[in-house]
Amino acid sequence: MSRTMLAYRIPEWEHPAEVVEVPVPTPGPGQVLVKVAGCGLCHSDFTMLGMPAETGRAMGWNMPFTLGHETAGHIAELGPGVTGFTPGDAVALVSPASCGTCSFCVRGQDNNCPNAPAGRGFGRDGGLAEYVLVDDLRALLPLHGLDPRTAGPLTDAGATSYHAVRRAVPRIRPGGTAVVIGAGGLGAFAVQYLRLLTGANVIAVDTDQARLKLAHELGAHNTLVGTNEQTADQIRALTDGYGADAVLDFVGVDATIATGTAAVRPAGAYGLIGAAMGRLQTPWYGGLPRDGEVFNFQGSSIADVQEVMTLAETGRIQNNVDIFPFAKVEEAYKALHDGTLHGRAVVTFDN
Repeated sequence: MSRTMLAYRIPEWEHPAEVVEVPVPTPGPGQVLVKVAGCGLCHSDFTMLGMPAETGRAMGWNMPFTLGHETAGHIAELGPGVTGFTPGDAVALVSPASCGTCSFCVRGQDNNCPNAPAGRGFGRDGGLAEYVLVDDLRALLPLHGLDPRTAGPLTDAGATSYHAVRRAVPRIRPGGTAVVIGAGGLGAFAVQYLRLLTGANVIAVDTDQARLKLAHELGAHNTLVGTNEQTADQIRALTDGYGADAVLDFVGVDATIATGTAAVRPAGAYGLIGAAMGRLQTPWYGGLPRDGEVFNFQGSSIADVQEVMTLAETGRIQNNVDIFPFAKVEEAYKALHDGTLHGRAVVTFDN
């Protein structure tokens, strides 16, 4: 008789996720079965719940699938032909799919691989289950001392923020200013990376005082409440009237896009990371930073994840999480939706 496990899955297009009992996968040749210790939750999961079928299919998604793309755990079983790993090894999982051979992958830009729109936890079975099957060994990254119950957010929230900061670093002058809009799960990481990788004055902007307090504790030099017509003026006032060298927007609504682009100095950069589907409502001439840069991107690369885990392993960054047992997965998603979390929500499988 085959083994079964509990999983939090989307059963069909535009349908609520639910806890169901499914078979435990059996690893085939070149595959590895991982026993999940912890899996982080992400706001993008809410977008997946309402994904129209035609959009999902165009990205290579299949229904049903298990949610969860911030996963870590222990190797449970090795399929035939797998070497280099041992049952019991602690590992983190890179969620986006990548072929390893296309022009993007060979340049270390695997986040832009044509396979990347589908991945573990978005279109394929993810980590909100007792076990998850891994068929690309490039996605298995050993954990050197990190707790696999809580390491999952480093693979997505931590790595995405790192990728954003690395993109902005060339535009930040010594002694310049960098702004983080949205000091939640991703923004809290970005504040830390900006302090580590630049000599910039870091300004955190958010509507939540608790998040701003944490951002200050993590290294932000200044904090501002809200994103409105006055916020860009406040940023310019803190920068001798010129504006910030770089603004990283981890929200992405109309108001934050308007504030962010208006707050960038000439030759600076505005990076859009938040996926709230906002729009830029200003003409490009006179509304964008002169000689500047406006960018967005697709997630992060495997190299980004590896570097972030090294920073965490050496104690150079904090990974703040709120832990929920799998039995309270719905409660964890509600806390994420309502904005009542102190860190990144992580669902654990202690049993």
